Order: sequence, then C-alpha cells, then structure tokens
Amino acid sequence: MQLSKFSDYSFRALIYLAQHNDALNTIENMAGELKISQNHLKKIIHKLSKGHFIETFRGREGGIKLAKEPKDIGLFDVLLYTEINTDFVECLKHNAKHTKCPYQINCNLKAIIHKAKDAFMREFQKYSLQDLLQTDNIV
Repeated sequence: MQLSKFSDYSFRALIYLAQHNDALNTIENMAGELKISQNHLKKIIHKLSKGHFIETFRGREGGIKLAKEPKDIGLFDVLLYTEINTDFVECLKHNAKHTKCPYQINCNLKAIIHKAKDAFMREFQKYSLQDLLQTDNIV
C-alpha cells in the first residue's frame, strides 16, 4: 500500500508542528523546511484545521500550531481523515457491482486484502503523533 502524497505531507506537517510547538509557525517556514510547495501545504493546513488537528490564527501575528497535545493526535485518526481512497482494488469499492473483473463472485483476493488492510489500520491505531517524536525505534 502507498499513502497518498496528501497523507504523507499531512504527517510531515504535524511532525513539524509538534517539534516547533513552542511558537506559532508559518506556511512559508514550514514549506521551506518540509520541501513542499506553499500552495499544496495551504490545502493540507486547511484540511487539518477543519479536522481540528491544528489551529490557525490570522493576521500579522498569526500562524499555525497543534490544536491538541501530540499524545492526543492518533495516527489512525489522521490517516482516516486524509486518505481519500483505502480501496486497494476495484472490487472493494462501494459500487463494486459495476466492476469489470470476471472473478468478482468467487474471488478470495478480496478477503485477503481486507485482512491485510485491517492489520495495516490496526497498526496505525497503536500510535500517536507523540510516538513519531521519539528518538528510539518503535519496532
């Protein structure tokens, strides 16, 4: 499985904000440090703000910061909020009746993919943003 760039960059932005949580941060500084375009980062910041993961403040003294403590931001929650499509194959989509796969009815691949996806998601449920700040290995 590959995370979307949007999710990947969202995690990077949250890590950056957690590491710099003692002050308000700007899109310009974050974009430069994270090597993400400002336009793309603005979309990410907007979505993370709507999801209440971060807070934004307008004006001359404005900026961006985490809305919660890093320990209270679950990686699973971020992943579910930022990933648009977690259906790995066409037949897992909600309107799978219209799939062109000839094996749709008697296929075991769906069950295997569901198990793998569930295991992947369960692993994300174990961790918070705080865990990404640790210097020791999680493995």
